[in-house]
Amino acid sequence: MFNSKKIAQELIKSYKKEGTPAFDGEFNLPNREEIIGVLEEVQKVLFPAYFAHDEARDPEPFAEATLHSIYFRLKKQIELAFAFCKGQGGCNECCAEKTTDEFIEELPRIRKILFTDVEAFFAGDPAARSKEEIIFSYPGFYAIFVYRLAHILYLQGVPFIPRMMTEHAHGKTGIDINPGATIGEYFFIDHGTGVVIGETTVIGNRVKIYQAVTLGALSPRKGQKLSGVKRHPTVKDDVTVYSGASILGGDTVIGEGAVIGGNCFLTQSVEAGARVSAKQPELIIK
Repeated sequence: MFNSKKIAQELIKSYKKEGTPAFDGEFNLPNREEIIGVLEEVQKVLFPAYFAHDEARDPEPFAEATLHSIYFRLKKQIELAFAFCKGQGGCNECCAEKTTDEFIEELPRIRKILFTDVEAFFAGDPAARSKEEIIFSYPGFYAIFVYRLAHILYLQGVPFIPRMMTEHAHGKTGIDINPGATIGEYFFIDHGTGVVIGETTVIGNRVKIYQAVTLGALSPRKGQKLSGVKRHPTVKDDVTVYSGASILGGDTVIGEGAVIGGNCFLTQSVEAGARVSAKQPELIIK
């Protein structure tokens, strides 16, 4: 039988050596389950017929009550995030209150943008039987929904929470969108698994991308020295990027209306309207 006391003492020593909090009592970090709960409540208030069911029979009281719940749950988590980054006792409650107010005020605008994404999905996927099916079940739409919420908090400088949100969506859908990316309206991710969109990516309107596409950085050997530097590509309006393509680098610009074929590897800009394809390998069947 192992010696639990000895192993526990060794672990406690390692906690102290790392110089990072080991227990909740040292710093109160944001709670992952609460963040997921906030996402679920926002989903209800933005799409009540789909996710609120009987709760939304009387729309106005439902919407007000849900917004109040979102507000207080999110405000608490934002307070914890700011407090951790500023040191114990350094939480600025007024700052958290202002940040949460702004988040709630953005929800009507976000709902309008999300419905442009629904339109893009429905127009772009002949397999979609209805817009309801997209909202209920498409992983690409869920990843975009979470990204658009997380991006608000990212722009407000909230620590932890934006990435917690998008990593939850990443785990659920296989789609990795950094909350710092800038993405326009009518955005469509078809199938979605394996899509990666980096922090400084800029995507225009009416862009369509397929599974396993990477909008990434060139090898970031300078590490943290590149923080805040544009390292990911710019994809302009009406671009289509087919499956398996990798577009890398902060100076790489894909011009309006370009089509990037499957499995292309791009580290240079492409002019508007271009058609880019990788040379097909020889197929041998024996």
